[in-house]
Amino acid sequence: MSFEQQLLAWRRELHQHPELSLQEFETTRRIRHWLENAGLRLLPLTLPTGVVAEVGDGEPVIALRADIDALPIDEAVDVPFASRNPGIMHACGHDIHSTVMLGAALLLKEKESQLAGRVRILFQPAEENFGGAKRLIQAGALNGVSAIFGMHNEPGLPVGTFATRSGAFYANVDRFALKVSGKGAHAARPHEGNDAILLASQLVVALQSIASRNVNTLESVVLSVTRIQGGNTWNVLPEHVELEGTLRTHRHDVRDSVKRRVDEIAAGLARAFDAEISVNWFAGPDALINHERWATFARDVADWHGYQTAQADLHMGGEDFAVYLQHIPGAFVSIGSASEYGLHHPSFNPDEDLIEPAARYFALLAEKALLQP
Repeated sequence: MSFEQQLLAWRRELHQHPELSLQEFETTRRIRHWLENAGLRLLPLTLPTGVVAEVGDGEPVIALRADIDALPIDEAVDVPFASRNPGIMHACGHDIHSTVMLGAALLLKEKESQLAGRVRILFQPAEENFGGAKRLIQAGALNGVSAIFGMHNEPGLPVGTFATRSGAFYANVDRFALKVSGKGAHAARPHEGNDAILLASQLVVALQSIASRNVNTLESVVLSVTRIQGGNTWNVLPEHVELEGTLRTHRHDVRDSVKRRVDEIAAGLARAFDAEISVNWFAGPDALINHERWATFARDVADWHGYQTAQADLHMGGEDFAVYLQHIPGAFVSIGSASEYGLHHPSFNPDEDLIEPAARYFALLAEKALLQP
């Protein structure tokens, strides 16, 4: 079996057996088995799921990171290797990322004696719920590491293309949950109650004014209400309505300003309607901030490797890799996967042709990074 065929076989096996965040036990078992068979040494870290491997000796230490978890989505892609786990799918391409870094590990192992230090490869659980990076850091996965690199496939870019940027790249992520409490009543006698659905509807409309009227239009901000739940029958006004959604920003002052405005609008509408609105915020990862030196270096190596390189646009998605960059320098990059459907879509289908070149790129990137002063 050729190197490329091996990578495709691994990717398809991972794709057939996706697992949710912190449930990646079989995924972990497979990756450990493949790494051990290739002669990679595994670090004895206390991790229920996830694997950290290492190749080379001495200092410095450069890290590569892949994520291994999947999403609670029913797959709609008609391929022979479709998910066998109902309701779970690698709809973000973490199977691709893991395979790329497995390939890089094999290539680095082949020239281990020539490496000017060590390369540590992190197979991280729980990226989708933004908890895996902290777990690996707490377990010691970054100890002694000088710089770290990671990737995400980009369905909007053709295969053979590469993009990154210095500074802010992925967004601050916040989740909000609001509960509107009015007074229930018969739907034919709304005057006897206090319509929580009507108030919730006013609240959704008012929240959409924040980005367009309270934030400088040159700033990046998205505020989306993604879930509304209230009532259980057609002829009763419910007492409570729940709303949930997300805020995405790149600057912390904009983030804080929007959150204050959400709180003010909720309080104002509650007073106007003589109701109650509670607002709860749940913080995800902060914005991913690439270090200029390593982002430039990663792009230079991509040029040398033969990628068509470009300046990446700001990304409104969140990325747990941001947590690593709060501890050590490094860079996160995008590699084109040419999928007709985007990330987190049931029909997401990345082009597997990206895998083998990306594996060779990350092996080269790590090898050259070890030589940097």
